[in-house]
Amino acid sequence: MITVTQNAAEHIKKIQGNMKTEGKFLRVSVMDGGCSGNQYKIDFDVDSENDTKISSNGVTIILDKHSLPLVKGMELDYVETLEGSSFAFNNPNSTGQCGCGQSFSV
Repeated sequence: MITVTQNAAEHIKKIQGNMKTEGKFLRVSVMDGGCSGNQYKIDFDVDSENDTKISSNGVTIILDKHSLPLVKGMELDYVETLEGSSFAFNNPNSTGQCGCGQSFSV
């Protein structure tokens, strides 16, 4: 379903250690918006019975039913460059993205 790289997993665990996230998991979702129609959203949340849980590299990701088919096969990475650091979504379902890189299409 979704693969979390070791680097991303370490960063997620670090954030969880610094925040009060007990009982919460990293939620990855796709929202309508942006130039290309879809945007990623990540936050810590409790799971519901309608969510799918995925474990990878020691972290658990939760996904809602709407987002699941849009991110199937995706790799979640964490990258650090001279411009800054952020999560990177390597999504094989994406057919394009806007010029600023903030949204994608499927």
